[in-house]
Amino acid sequence: MPSYRPSKRFNNIDDRLFPGLKAHRFDYALLSGDVSYSSPLLSRPGAAELQGATLVDVSGVPWHYENPLVEQRVVETGSAIIDRSHRRVIAVSGPDAKAFLHNLLSQKLDDVQAGFAAGAADLDIQGHVLHHMDLVFTGETFFLDVPAAQFDFLKDFLTKMIFWSKVTVDEADLAVISVLGIPLPAPAATVAERAVFWPGCPRQDILVPRAELSAAVTELESHGGSVAGLMTFTAERVKAREPELAADLDGKTIPHEVPHWIRRSDDRPAFVHLEKGCYRGQETVARVENLGRSPRLLVLLYLDGSAPEAPEPGADITLGGRRVGRLGTVVDDCDLGPIGLGLVKRSALNQGDFSIGPVAASVEPDSIPQDEGPKAGRAAVNRLRGR
Repeated sequence: MPSYRPSKRFNNIDDRLFPGLKAHRFDYALLSGDVSYSSPLLSRPGAAELQGATLVDVSGVPWHYENPLVEQRVVETGSAIIDRSHRRVIAVSGPDAKAFLHNLLSQKLDDVQAGFAAGAADLDIQGHVLHHMDLVFTGETFFLDVPAAQFDFLKDFLTKMIFWSKVTVDEADLAVISVLGIPLPAPAATVAERAVFWPGCPRQDILVPRAELSAAVTELESHGGSVAGLMTFTAERVKAREPELAADLDGKTIPHEVPHWIRRSDDRPAFVHLEKGCYRGQETVARVENLGRSPRLLVLLYLDGSAPEAPEPGADITLGGRRVGRLGTVVDDCDLGPIGLGLVKRSALNQGDFSIGPVAASVEPDSIPQDEGPKAGRAAVNRLRGR
């Protein structure tokens, strides 16, 4: 058997050692949450799950507590406590954990300190998004949390990439709680805590042992917080233009299609760090950043509330009868009414209102980036051409 020495360029490892892992892909439309999970908070008075099929990961946690629009108002002046325990958590630890994840993910992690928190993406060799996750580093362990349907794919990938790295990759039996609005003191059982920088309301994520979930929520309530359902979180997520993989992205998505994922300043950690070494898919990121623009953008859509029914996630977005995009998450907001995320061709933006079946839709102008930074590569090409 021929010897094999893994390349330090992780773009090459998959294809040679793990045939098929290079095409580590799946049908996003088939992703669904863990239907076997049921949060203890569902036993609370008024707690109700979302009824009906959806591409959004909602299984097993309260969608609302009877008053969803009232619950959303809490975010404006108080602290809304959201049960997101349906997400699953991967723990990566060991002496090489920083370098291991740094070499695989889009985030710069080789020199982070305890308390660091950010998003990160795992890309395929063409730069398409396979997974995206929230992470936090405690000083000893990285905790990566993802929708339940992504968990096995991501854990399997990380495990196969260990080789001789001194790391362990395990499931952490932790529950995610999000506080939207005014941050609250962390419960005594907290394992990790992070402030999340997204273009939306203040957000605090808290990870606690799953067995301590109910007690942790009760403790947060004692500090003045109020429970709110996942519908409240989803409304804020849509307004922040934060996608969920199965609902809002597809197998062709590249990071630049979600503009706030690209870090161009030091004021916030984004999902994609532009000043780090090689990782799988980096060539696409660099090419788009330096030479061009993404062909599509994830935008916030205002939907016509007079329609008898809201459109379904996955529906075609059309302009003049021509398909120009795909509808993702749809939710009712207490102020804006029905809103959604759409992955839309850049060339169709600013060309008028869209249609989604019988429903009219317009784009929130602020979700179209006005400045995506200088294109250094394009400027160099123009200089060579004497322009």
